[in-house]
Order: sequence, then structure tokens, then C-alpha cells
Amino acid sequence: METHPITWISLIPGINSLPGHTVHATLVMLLLVGFALLANRQLSAARSAGNELIPEDKLSARTLAELLVGGMQSLTLGILGRRGQRYVALFGSFFIFILVGNLMGLLPGFSPPTSNFNITFGLGVASFLAYNAIGIHAQGLVNYLKHFVGPIWWLAFLMVPLELIDNLVRPVSLALRLFGNMTGDHLVLEIFTDLTKLVIPVLFYMLGAFVSLIQAFVFTLLTIIYVSLAVGHADEHDEHHH
Repeated sequence: METHPITWISLIPGINSLPGHTVHATLVMLLLVGFALLANRQLSAARSAGNELIPEDKLSARTLAELLVGGMQSLTLGILGRRGQRYVALFGSFFIFILVGNLMGLLPGFSPPTSNFNITFGLGVASFLAYNAIGIHAQGLVNYLKHFVGPIWWLAFLMVPLELIDNLVRPVSLALRLFGNMTGDHLVLEIFTDLTKLVIPVLFYMLGAFVSLIQAFVFTLLTIIYVSLAVGHADEHDEHHH
């Protein structure tokens, strides 16, 4: 579903024949790649000068990247502990892609890719595959599958279907939550912008930016929690072994 009836890409021959959400998602990806290259170049320059440990006194790509990585690292380590350090890049990628995709919808002539279920479901499936792969890697396939049985083996006939349903529903719930909130948020913004041209739209733009941030945070936080549940049994096994 596209929340903007007219977008800039609809005016570009060739590109306007492609699905709008695909083009906007690709644009987000290209923006993030460019941002990462710029931040890395600035960090490399600071490292060459021996100033990589000294924060810059101005806003730059490096400063924004350091804030993002530092915040995501604190959140991840607070939930997963030190073993979560290796997954900071994964969670940060989810957060920054969703945030930029959400905020894109606030720009005139652009549509947020996260207001299309295909994009949000793809993100949900990526989260699903990631936490299951991490769980299997941490515990081994056999031990990971054992937690689907539950603590009492003779209740396996009841626990296994419940656990499977719970896990299979997660990507759909992640997708629907993000899709529904962003579609509703940008639809409301569009309606009030058309009705009132001054003052009130500014308030809804501020609200839209806040909702965009919250939804990116919620998706990322739930993914971290799912990873924590997937590797939790491995932690318990390690503590018991020691």
C-alpha cells in the first residue's frame, strides 16, 4: 500500500514501472551505504591523525555513527550480556534501515517503504531467520530443538505445536505491527496536511518522527529479545556445566 498518491519516482521513466516500495527501499539502502562509507572515511582520517579516541566537536557522519553504535551496543549488552557484542551490527542494521525508511515518508514526494507489507514481512522473516540461526549456532541443532519440547518430556505433544506456532507467528506479528503503525501514521499526516496547511501539520510531522523512532526501536528490541530467548538455554547449559 502506498500512502502517497504522487511520488517523485512516478515521474521518472523506467523507474516508475517498478514497485514503489522496492524503489524506496533500495534508495534507503543506497543512502545507508553512502553514509557508512562517509563515516568510515572520517574515522580512518581521524585514526591516521591519531585522534580516533577524541570525539569530534561538530555533527558529522562519524559522530552520528558513533552515537548509533554506542546506543545499540548499550541496549544489546544490557539484554544479552557480553556475548551480544557480536550481534550489534545486525541489530543496528535493523534499526537504522527501519528508522530511515520510516522518516522517508515525512518527505514530500516520497513514500515510506515500511508502509508496505512486503517490506515489513521481509524484515520479519530476516529477524526470524537470524534469531533461529543464532540459537542453533549457540546451542547446536539438537539442543536448540530440545527447548521446543519443554521441561517435561511427556508434554511434548502439547508443547511442540505451541512453540512452533509461537515462533512462526513472530515474523508476521513484527511485520503487521510495523506495517500497521507506519501506514496509519503517514495516512493521518497526509490527511491533516491536506486539510490544514500551517501549524497543525508541523505538530503531526513531529509526532510522525517520534512514531518512526519508536517503531524502529520496538522492532529492534523485540529481535534482541528473541535472540536472548534463543541463546538463553545455552547460557543455562554453560552455567550448569561450570
